[in-house]
Amino acid sequence: MYKNSKYPDWFLKLLKTKRGNFKVENVITDLGLHTVCEEARCPNRGECYASGTATFLILGDICTRNCRFCAIKKGKPEKVDENEPERLAEAVKRMNLKYVVITSVTRDDLPLGGADIFRKSIEKIKELDYNIKVEVLTPDFKGNLDAIKEVIDAKPDVFNHNVETVPRLYSEVRPQAKYERSLKFLEDIKKIDPTTVTKSGIMVGLGEKFDEVVEVLKDLKSVGCDIVTIGQYIQPTIKHYPVYEYVKPEVYEEYTKVGKEIGINVIAAPLVRSSYFAHEAYNKIVK
Repeated sequence: MYKNSKYPDWFLKLLKTKRGNFKVENVITDLGLHTVCEEARCPNRGECYASGTATFLILGDICTRNCRFCAIKKGKPEKVDENEPERLAEAVKRMNLKYVVITSVTRDDLPLGGADIFRKSIEKIKELDYNIKVEVLTPDFKGNLDAIKEVIDAKPDVFNHNVETVPRLYSEVRPQAKYERSLKFLEDIKKIDPTTVTKSGIMVGLGEKFDEVVEVLKDLKSVGCDIVTIGQYIQPTIKHYPVYEYVKPEVYEEYTKVGKEIGINVIAAPLVRSSYFAHEAYNKIVK
Protein backbone atom coordinates (compact mmCIF):
# COMPACT_ATOMS: atom_id res chain seq x y z
CA MET A 1 0.00 0.00 0.00
CA TYR A 2 2.75 2.44 0.94
CA LYS A 3 5.46 3.74 -1.31
CA ASN A 4 9.15 3.41 -0.48
CA SER A 5 9.88 5.86 2.36
CA LYS A 6 13.56 6.29 1.44
CA TYR A 7 14.38 10.00 1.30
CA PRO A 8 14.47 11.43 -2.23
CA ASP A 9 17.64 13.39 -3.08
CA TRP A 10 15.95 16.80 -2.95
CA PHE A 11 14.64 16.08 0.55
CA LEU A 12 17.99 14.82 1.82
CA LYS A 13 19.57 18.15 0.91
CA LEU A 14 17.01 19.95 3.08
CA LEU A 15 17.84 17.76 6.08
CA LYS A 16 21.47 18.93 6.20
CA THR A 17 20.88 21.52 8.90
CA LYS A 18 23.29 23.38 11.13
CA ARG A 19 24.88 21.76 14.15
CA GLY A 20 23.36 22.26 17.58
CA ASN A 21 24.20 25.01 20.04
CA PHE A 22 25.82 23.48 23.12
CA LYS A 23 24.76 26.48 25.23
CA VAL A 24 21.10 25.65 24.62
CA GLU A 25 21.65 21.97 25.35
CA ASN A 26 23.56 22.76 28.55
CA VAL A 27 20.82 25.06 29.88
CA ILE A 28 18.13 22.45 29.20
CA THR A 29 20.15 19.70 30.89
CA ASP A 30 21.23 21.84 33.84
CA LEU A 31 17.64 22.81 34.68
CA GLY A 32 16.21 19.33 34.18
CA LEU A 33 13.89 20.37 31.36
CA HIS A 34 12.73 18.68 28.17
CA THR A 35 12.40 19.99 24.63
CA VAL A 36 10.08 18.69 21.96
CA CYS A 37 13.02 19.26 19.61
CA GLU A 38 14.76 16.18 21.06
CA GLU A 39 11.79 14.10 22.21
CA ALA A 40 10.03 14.33 18.82
CA ARG A 41 13.30 14.18 16.84
CA CYS A 42 12.58 17.39 14.98
CA PRO A 43 14.69 17.74 11.81
CA ASN A 44 15.18 21.47 12.50
CA ARG A 45 16.62 21.12 16.00
CA GLY A 46 20.21 21.72 14.90
CA GLU A 47 19.29 24.94 13.14
CA CYS A 48 17.10 26.16 16.00
CA TYR A 49 19.74 25.36 18.63
CA ALA A 50 22.32 27.20 16.54
CA SER A 51 20.11 30.29 16.66
CA GLY A 52 19.62 29.94 20.44
CA THR A 53 16.01 28.77 20.42
CA ALA A 54 14.13 25.67 21.52
CA THR A 55 10.56 24.53 22.09
CA PHE A 56 10.05 23.52 25.71
CA LEU A 57 8.16 20.33 26.55
CA ILE A 58 6.42 20.49 29.93
CA LEU A 59 4.54 17.96 32.08
CA GLY A 60 7.18 15.27 31.64
CA ASP A 61 8.23 13.26 28.61
CA ILE A 62 5.67 10.42 28.71
CA CYS A 63 2.35 10.78 26.85
CA THR A 64 -0.94 9.11 27.74
CA ARG A 65 -1.97 8.79 24.08
CA ASN A 66 -0.73 6.55 21.30
CA CYS A 67 -0.58 8.70 18.17
CA ARG A 68 1.21 6.58 15.58
CA PHE A 69 3.24 9.42 14.05
CA CYS A 70 4.85 10.69 17.27
CA ALA A 71 8.25 9.73 18.68
CA ILE A 72 7.45 10.83 22.24
CA LYS A 73 7.29 7.96 24.73
CA LYS A 74 3.89 6.51 25.65
CA GLY A 75 2.82 5.07 28.98
CA LYS A 76 2.08 6.10 32.55
CA PRO A 77 3.42 9.62 33.24
CA GLU A 78 5.27 10.63 36.38
CA LYS A 79 3.86 12.98 39.03
CA VAL A 80 3.51 16.62 37.92
CA ASP A 81 6.52 18.76 38.82
CA GLU A 82 4.99 21.89 40.36
CA ASN A 83 8.35 23.71 40.20
CA GLU A 84 8.76 23.22 36.46
CA PRO A 85 7.34 26.68 35.55
CA GLU A 86 10.04 28.39 37.67
CA ARG A 87 12.82 26.39 36.00
CA LEU A 88 11.34 27.09 32.61
CA ALA A 89 11.40 30.83 33.32
CA GLU A 90 15.01 30.53 34.46
CA ALA A 91 15.91 28.87 31.15
CA VAL A 92 14.21 31.71 29.26
CA LYS A 93 16.24 34.19 31.31
CA ARG A 94 19.57 32.41 30.75
CA MET A 95 18.92 32.07 27.02
CA ASN A 96 17.69 35.67 26.79
CA LEU A 97 14.69 34.59 24.72
CA LYS A 98 12.21 37.12 23.41
CA TYR A 99 9.81 34.55 21.95
CA VAL A 100 9.06 31.30 23.77
CA VAL A 101 7.18 28.23 22.56
CA ILE A 102 5.80 25.82 25.17
CA THR A 103 4.20 22.48 24.40
CA SER A 104 3.49 19.34 26.38
CA VAL A 105 2.74 15.66 26.26
CA THR A 106 -0.96 14.81 26.54
CA ARG A 107 -1.91 14.23 30.18
CA ASP A 108 -5.37 12.66 30.13
CA ASP A 109 -4.65 11.47 33.68
CA LEU A 110 -4.99 15.03 35.05
CA PRO A 111 -8.33 16.81 35.72
CA LEU A 112 -7.39 19.83 33.59
CA GLY A 113 -4.92 17.99 31.38
CA GLY A 114 -2.06 20.08 32.74
CA ALA A 115 -3.61 23.42 31.75
CA ASP A 116 -2.73 24.84 35.18
CA ILE A 117 0.98 24.20 34.53
CA PHE A 118 0.69 25.94 31.17
CA ARG A 119 -0.87 28.92 32.97
CA LYS A 120 1.85 29.03 35.63
CA SER A 121 4.57 28.73 32.98
CA ILE A 122 3.17 31.68 31.01
CA GLU A 123 2.82 33.74 34.17
CA LYS A 124 6.38 33.06 35.33
CA ILE A 125 7.81 34.05 31.95
CA LYS A 126 5.70 37.21 31.81
CA GLU A 127 6.95 38.10 35.29
CA LEU A 128 10.46 38.25 33.85
CA ASP A 129 9.38 40.65 31.14
CA TYR A 130 5.80 41.12 29.98
CA ASN A 131 7.08 41.92 26.49
CA ILE A 132 8.38 38.37 26.02
CA LYS A 133 6.02 36.67 23.60
CA VAL A 134 4.72 33.25 24.62
CA GLU A 135 3.20 30.73 22.25
CA VAL A 136 1.59 27.59 23.65
CA LEU A 137 0.94 24.40 21.69
CA THR A 138 -1.46 22.36 23.78
CA PRO A 139 -3.24 18.99 23.59
CA ASP A 140 -7.04 19.09 23.25
CA PHE A 141 -7.64 18.80 27.04
CA LYS A 142 -10.53 16.50 25.99
CA GLY A 143 -12.37 19.69 25.02
CA ASN A 144 -12.60 20.85 28.64
CA LEU A 145 -13.66 24.52 28.59
CA ASP A 146 -12.30 25.14 32.09
CA ALA A 147 -8.87 23.98 30.91
CA ILE A 148 -9.00 26.26 27.87
CA LYS A 149 -9.98 29.21 30.07
CA GLU A 150 -7.14 28.37 32.46
CA VAL A 151 -4.62 28.89 29.66
CA ILE A 152 -6.34 31.92 28.12
CA ASP A 153 -6.44 33.69 31.51
CA ALA A 154 -2.62 33.81 31.44
CA LYS A 155 -2.77 35.71 28.12
CA PRO A 156 -0.57 33.67 25.78
CA ASP A 157 0.32 35.63 22.65
CA VAL A 158 -0.47 32.61 20.44
CA PHE A 159 -2.65 29.62 21.32
CA ASN A 160 -1.78 26.67 19.07
CA HIS A 161 -3.50 23.31 18.76
CA ASN A 162 -2.67 21.00 15.86
CA VAL A 163 -5.27 19.04 13.93
CA GLU A 164 -2.27 17.08 12.51
CA THR A 165 -3.97 15.34 9.58
CA VAL A 166 -7.16 15.06 7.54
CA PRO A 167 -10.33 13.56 9.12
CA ARG A 168 -10.19 10.36 7.06
CA LEU A 169 -6.84 9.35 8.57
CA TYR A 170 -7.64 10.03 12.23
CA SER A 171 -8.56 6.45 13.11
CA GLU A 172 -5.19 5.25 11.80
CA VAL A 173 -2.93 8.14 12.79
CA ARG A 174 -4.59 9.61 15.92
CA PRO A 175 -6.89 6.87 17.28
CA GLN A 176 -7.47 8.63 20.64
CA ALA A 177 -8.15 12.06 19.14
CA LYS A 178 -11.18 13.47 17.32
CA TYR A 179 -11.03 15.89 14.41
CA GLU A 180 -14.31 17.57 15.36
CA ARG A 181 -13.12 18.03 18.94
CA SER A 182 -9.92 19.71 17.77
CA LEU A 183 -11.89 22.08 15.54
CA LYS A 184 -14.25 22.96 18.37
CA PHE A 185 -11.24 23.46 20.66
CA LEU A 186 -9.91 26.17 18.33
CA GLU A 187 -13.38 27.66 17.97
CA ASP A 188 -13.83 27.79 21.75
CA ILE A 189 -10.59 29.76 22.16
CA LYS A 190 -11.94 32.47 19.87
CA LYS A 191 -15.32 32.46 21.62
CA ILE A 192 -13.69 32.94 25.01
CA ASP A 193 -11.25 35.60 23.80
CA PRO A 194 -11.57 36.76 20.16
CA THR A 195 -8.28 38.69 20.45
CA THR A 196 -6.19 35.55 21.00
CA VAL A 197 -4.14 34.59 17.93
CA THR A 198 -4.91 30.94 17.14
CA LYS A 199 -2.78 28.53 15.18
CA SER A 200 -2.90 24.94 13.96
CA GLY A 201 -0.75 22.54 11.99
CA ILE A 202 -1.05 19.72 9.47
CA MET A 203 1.42 17.01 8.43
CA VAL A 204 1.41 15.82 4.83
CA GLY A 205 2.80 12.68 3.25
CA LEU A 206 0.54 10.37 5.27
CA GLY A 207 -1.66 9.41 2.35
CA GLU A 208 -3.96 12.43 2.33
CA LYS A 209 -5.20 14.00 -0.90
CA PHE A 210 -4.67 17.62 -1.92
CA ASP A 211 -8.40 18.39 -1.82
CA GLU A 212 -8.66 16.91 1.69
CA VAL A 213 -6.01 19.32 2.96
CA VAL A 214 -7.84 22.20 1.29
CA GLU A 215 -11.03 21.16 3.12
CA VAL A 216 -9.12 21.19 6.42
CA LEU A 217 -7.91 24.73 5.65
CA LYS A 218 -11.51 25.77 5.01
CA ASP A 219 -12.60 24.13 8.29
CA LEU A 220 -9.85 25.97 10.18
CA LYS A 221 -10.86 29.24 8.56
CA SER A 222 -14.47 28.63 9.64
CA VAL A 223 -13.44 28.44 13.32
CA GLY A 224 -11.36 31.61 13.12
CA CYS A 225 -7.89 30.04 13.04
CA ASP A 226 -5.28 32.68 12.13
CA ILE A 227 -2.19 30.65 11.18
CA VAL A 228 -1.75 27.15 9.73
CA THR A 229 1.57 25.37 9.28
CA ILE A 230 1.98 22.53 6.77
CA GLY A 231 5.07 20.31 6.66
CA GLN A 232 6.29 16.88 5.63
CA TYR A 233 5.74 13.94 7.97
CA ILE A 234 8.98 12.07 8.69
CA GLN A 235 8.74 8.57 10.14
CA PRO A 236 10.67 8.62 13.47
CA THR A 237 11.31 4.85 13.51
CA ILE A 238 10.18 1.82 11.53
CA LYS A 239 7.58 1.14 14.25
CA HIS A 240 5.77 4.41 13.55
CA TYR A 241 3.21 5.24 10.88
CA PRO A 242 4.82 4.89 7.44
CA VAL A 243 5.47 7.71 5.01
CA TYR A 244 3.23 7.45 1.97
CA GLU A 245 5.06 10.06 -0.08
CA TYR A 246 7.46 13.00 0.11
CA VAL A 247 5.40 15.95 -1.03
CA LYS A 248 7.25 18.12 -3.51
CA PRO A 249 7.95 21.82 -2.77
CA GLU A 250 5.62 23.08 -5.48
CA VAL A 251 2.64 21.48 -3.70
CA TYR A 252 3.37 23.53 -0.58
CA GLU A 253 3.35 26.63 -2.76
CA GLU A 254 -0.13 25.63 -3.90
CA TYR A 255 -1.31 25.23 -0.30
CA THR A 256 0.01 28.70 0.51
CA LYS A 257 -1.81 30.09 -2.52
CA VAL A 258 -5.07 28.38 -1.53
CA GLY A 259 -4.72 29.73 2.00
CA LYS A 260 -4.43 33.25 0.67
CA GLU A 261 -7.52 32.75 -1.48
CA ILE A 262 -9.67 31.60 1.45
CA GLY A 263 -8.23 34.18 3.85
CA ILE A 264 -6.01 32.18 6.18
CA ASN A 265 -2.25 32.56 6.72
CA VAL A 266 -0.56 29.35 5.58
CA ILE A 267 3.13 28.68 6.17
CA ALA A 268 4.03 25.62 4.12
CA ALA A 269 7.31 23.93 3.17
CA PRO A 270 8.79 20.43 3.59
CA LEU A 271 10.53 21.13 6.92
CA VAL A 272 7.96 23.51 8.38
CA ARG A 273 6.87 22.56 11.89
CA SER A 274 4.46 24.22 14.35
CA SER A 275 7.21 25.99 16.24
CA TYR A 276 9.69 26.48 13.40
CA PHE A 277 10.07 30.24 12.77
CA ALA A 278 7.09 30.75 15.10
CA HIS A 279 8.22 34.29 15.90
CA GLU A 280 8.23 35.25 12.22
CA ALA A 281 4.73 33.81 11.76
CA TYR A 282 3.46 35.82 14.73
CA ASN A 283 5.03 39.03 13.45
CA LYS A 284 3.40 38.46 10.07
CA ILE A 285 -0.04 38.28 11.72
CA VAL A 286 0.54 41.31 13.94
CA LYS A 287 1.70 43.42 11.02
